[in-house]
Amino acid sequence: MLIRVLGSAAGGGFPQWNCGCPNCTGVRRGSVRASPRTQESVAVSADGEFWFLLNVSPEIRTQIESFEGLHPRRARGTPIAGIVLTNGDLDHCLGLLSLRESQPLSVYATEQVRRGFTEGNVLYRTLERFEGQVTWRPLRLGVAAPLVLQNGEPSGLEACALTVPGKPPLHLIGREAASPEDNIGLSIRELRSGKVLAYLPGVGAMAPSIEQATAEADAVFFDGTFWASDELVALGAGNRRAEDMAHWPIGGTRGSLAMLRQLGARYRVLIHLNNTNPILLDDSPERKAVEAAGVAVAYDGMELSL
Repeated sequence: MLIRVLGSAAGGGFPQWNCGCPNCTGVRRGSVRASPRTQESVAVSADGEFWFLLNVSPEIRTQIESFEGLHPRRARGTPIAGIVLTNGDLDHCLGLLSLRESQPLSVYATEQVRRGFTEGNVLYRTLERFEGQVTWRPLRLGVAAPLVLQNGEPSGLEACALTVPGKPPLHLIGREAASPEDNIGLSIRELRSGKVLAYLPGVGAMAPSIEQATAEADAVFFDGTFWASDELVALGAGNRRAEDMAHWPIGGTRGSLAMLRQLGARYRVLIHLNNTNPILLDDSPERKAVEAAGVAVAYDGMELSL
């Protein structure tokens, strides 16, 4: 399985357009050791020919252009065989509207996420310009589903949706009751080799499904949004704690790093990094603690092979 990180930041990217925190100010001025990042999206492939996107960020056009493997190979067409959504947050699905140029798309999502994106969304009409422009393929919790090519042939990959503690996207809170389908993780298996990627970019807390998926995985991409619970509050950048936003902080005695340190996976990677997170700085104590635990920090353009 081939893995390419197209974007590694949380919603807003890094630097965030309206943020003057030390991280964002420093990277703009070039006064800190850090690299800009676009919003989180990852491409996976069994053969290097056809790719599936795990989430599709608002910067998807720039991300596609940054990776030759996703460039068209004829007058019209794409090697993107499908898109898999982990939730309905705008940084994970808004890029769908940028893929509107009369290209058939296959989108894998839970029914809850599909409804949240399509129902009452007048902008979705731009993806309904011809019959079959978008084919929605259901993801059911705990059930492995084959990822297929546009012609229906197998891709060599399958995806299983995992129950993950989370919440509905902000724009849908109160519209209907919260559901376990609002936020999922993914277990992506390459059928030929049996290699498994556990993809968990949004995790509110530990759960049995996460414990099982990470124990069986060869690579784990995990929620790296915040280092500390009070990160936004301490910087004066917000009034909510990480847990209020359904993100498990990395640091501290109860942080996710302690769990990730114990995993046997060959690759353990933090992704979906908020612009305030100190691990964005190459030489910060927090980055050093992550690396000492054998965990990597995702960056745009990062490539792995399982």
